[in-house]
Amino acid sequence: MKIFRAEPSRWHHFGKNEIGLVDRLFIKTEREKPDFYRRMFDKDFATVFFSPNRQSGDLFEIVSNAEEIMTKLIGNTKVRCAPRSIDGTIRKLVEEIGQSLIWFGRAYYFLYDDKNNGQVHIASFSSGGVVRLLGTHIQWVPSRRESYWDRDNKIHPREIRILDAAKTMRFDMPILFKRMLSTQNRTITIIDKHQYEAIKFQPLATHENPNPTNHFDFRIWREIQERALYRATRKTGWNGRVHDSSNLSDFFVCHRLIRFRRNQLLLRDEILKQLSSELSRIGKSYNAEFSVNISPTDKLPTVAHLNELEVKLTREEVGFNEIIEYCYTC
Repeated sequence: MKIFRAEPSRWHHFGKNEIGLVDRLFIKTEREKPDFYRRMFDKDFATVFFSPNRQSGDLFEIVSNAEEIMTKLIGNTKVRCAPRSIDGTIRKLVEEIGQSLIWFGRAYYFLYDDKNNGQVHIASFSSGGVVRLLGTHIQWVPSRRESYWDRDNKIHPREIRILDAAKTMRFDMPILFKRMLSTQNRTITIIDKHQYEAIKFQPLATHENPNPTNHFDFRIWREIQERALYRATRKTGWNGRVHDSSNLSDFFVCHRLIRFRRNQLLLRDEILKQLSSELSRIGKSYNAEFSVNISPTDKLPTVAHLNELEVKLTREEVGFNEIIEYCYTC
């Protein structure tokens, strides 16, 4: 086993034979695989932003006392489908962090030194095997085999990497959301498990009775499942992607939509708050007084305006189209 200070390993996949008994205390060999409703919710809730073409102008206000350092950090952040503008980079970064928080409860990024060109860049790495002890992040890396086509395979020994705290960025799911999603996911998991149980009540056709009579009312079964789903998602406001049910009134749909969008915006603002704090912290290695604050501009929807729409909806002072249009803006 090697214990040393180093950059985090970005190795994501390990063979089952490579995971030892001790490794299993730190590395999960099998992650929870969400089923139908759980998978849909995770995808919908992580979609904090919609089409970028819906709005023009800057989406974020960036206030920093060192513009050069701020541009250096954010401009060199590695995100999927890397945009050219800093505004676009922040948008992608918030989306990626949000997905990690919803799926894993935390997200990690590291400030890498690019020795080839003397620059730095920020990139994500897996949270698997990472623990924090007394403010220090430690990454447990099991032994692994690296294959090459032009030479013999190389076996790397087990490693404990002590990460540089000044370059490690950690993002955590807020306790409020963690509890809310945990409670909801327990119920949704049960609904997913029994979603197709009704087929057991379908009598089997026989030679003597090829068209057996079925007295089981599948409509009632479906309504019970729908009611259980809406009760489970009451706090998040998720609609289960149901838009045409005759059991849902327009008031119900709009109240739900406002609640769901408000939760998304609260998560968005919390990520921006943590992002500002983490960038300010790692930027102090270049300037002890460095600080940056990133906040949404009035081009993006706000929690305050959603609260106003909810009050107006209760008083019947706003139309449904206006609410839907505002909730699905960028």
